Amino acid sequence: MKRLLALMVLSMFSAGMLAGCNTMAGAGKDVQKVGEKVEEKAEECKDAKC
Repeated sequence: MKRLLALMVLSMFSAGMLAGCNTMAGAGKDVQKVGEKVEEKAEECKDAKC
């Protein structure tokens, strides 16, 4: 019974960690896209023609 409970807790913890990793990966991609847009705008405005 203790072994079953330990396996259940471990599997729930593992699922939570995997979901968290996917969330952080998605957030990282979003931040990267924002950074790219800022770089593009900075290149456009490099000569103070904004």
